Amino acid sequence: MEPFDHASALKGCARQDPAALRRLYDREAGFLLAVALRIVRRRDVAVDVLHDAFLDIWERAGSFDSSRGTGRAWITSIVRYRALKYIRAASRETDIDAVTVAEIVDAAPDPFAALAASQDGVRLHGCLARLGADKRQVILLAYVDGLSQSEIAERLATPLGTVKAWVRRSLIALKDCLS
Repeated sequence: MEPFDHASALKGCARQDPAALRRLYDREAGFLLAVALRIVRRRDVAVDVLHDAFLDIWERAGSFDSSRGTGRAWITSIVRYRALKYIRAASRETDIDAVTVAEIVDAAPDPFAALAASQDGVRLHGCLARLGADKRQVILLAYVDGLSQSEIAERLATPLGTVKAWVRRSLIALKDCLS
């Protein structure tokens, strides 16, 4: 896959250039749909999440700050936030717990297969391997499975403060390792 300048595409979106949004969509929609699918577990909902996320990207592109991270990470976080927002709203509306939501079955592909095969994925995998098992697990539960810190604490029977500290320290270690 050839390099793509996400920051330039986001700057174009900030200038209200529809072609920039189209380039970004064409490049990332498949990956971002897989991210949403991993969290919401239903393709129809994931498509809606992706649509809403691209509206957010269009409207908020001017707030992207490349000194705080990559453009791809920024747009992925928007999709992740939208998917988590849907899951939490669905849980409240139907009065089901997170375990029931997680059991919704859909033939969703592994959303990170493309990332794992990329250079960035190999680097990330190496950096994750450097973390201790507990810290790696909380990062994966938070950023792959979409659990909140309190949900992670409950699942691991670990104090919430400990989980928060592990997440913070792990993110700092990953940032240092990846930079």
